[in-house]
Amino acid sequence: MADDAHSLAVLIDFENLAIGMERPSGRTPSGRASRAKGASETFDIKLVLERLVEKGKVIVKRAYADWGRFNQYREVMHDSGIQMMEIPERGKTGKNHADIQLCVDAMDLCYSKEHIDTFVIVSGDSDFTPLVSKLKENGKSVIGLGIKDSTSDLLAASCDEFIYYEDIVRGPATPAVPVADIPKAKRPAINLMIESVQALQRENKDVILASMVKDTMRRKQPQFSESSYGYRSFSEFLQDAERLGIITLRTDQRSGTWVVVGFAEKR
Repeated sequence: MADDAHSLAVLIDFENLAIGMERPSGRTPSGRASRAKGASETFDIKLVLERLVEKGKVIVKRAYADWGRFNQYREVMHDSGIQMMEIPERGKTGKNHADIQLCVDAMDLCYSKEHIDTFVIVSGDSDFTPLVSKLKENGKSVIGLGIKDSTSDLLAASCDEFIYYEDIVRGPATPAVPVADIPKAKRPAINLMIESVQALQRENKDVILASMVKDTMRRKQPQFSESSYGYRSFSEFLQDAERLGIITLRTDQRSGTWVVVGFAEKR
C-alpha cells in the first residue's frame, strides 16, 4: 500500500440521509430543495464505500439509526461490513440521540485509536460542525459526505473536504474505448483499473505511478491479482491496457517504472 495511505473511520448518520433521499421532492423548512434533481430513491452505501476506499483503508464503519424503520437497508449494510448502531425511536430518547451517540463514538475513536488519521462524517446536518472542529483540533482530517441540496453550507465549509453524493452517483468520464472492444475475460480487471485511475485523478495526483494504481485496485478489491487474468506482472497488465487503447503510459525517468499519463484519446 502507498506510504501516504490514510486510515479512515466512517460514521454515518443514516436517518439523516435516508429521509433526505426518500422524502418527496419539495422544500425543507429552510426553503432549500429536499432532494437534488436526479437523485435516486434509495441511498447506495456501496457506491459511497467504493469512493471512500480511494482515500485509504477503512478501519471503522458504523451507521446510526432506528433500524426497525429501515429494514430494507439491513442486508446491504451487513454485506458491506457496516456495524449497525441501534438507536431507539427518537420520541422515546430525544430528538438528537443518534447525533449525540455518533459524536461520542467519534471522540472516543479520536483519543483511543491514534492510527486513525481521517474521519468521514456522512451527513448533511449542521449539528456536526462542532464535532468537525474538535476532530481537527486533535490533528485529524475530516471528510464530509452528504446530499447536495440538504447539506448545511456551514458543515461543508468546516470539513477539510466535502463530497456530494450526487457526484458519486453521476460518476466520472469514462475512456473512449467501447466495452465490446475489451476481451470479456479481461473486463473485470480493466474496469477495476479504470476506476482506480479515475480515483487517482480525482485526488489530483500529479504523477500516477504503476504502484499507486495497483495499491488503489487492491483497496477496492483486496482479492485482485493480475496473475488471475494471465499476466506475469502488473507492468504487463498495464502494457496490455495501453495496447487495447485504454490508457497511455510513459516511463518515469527517476525510478524507471511505468507512469499512467491518462486515458488514451479516441482513435
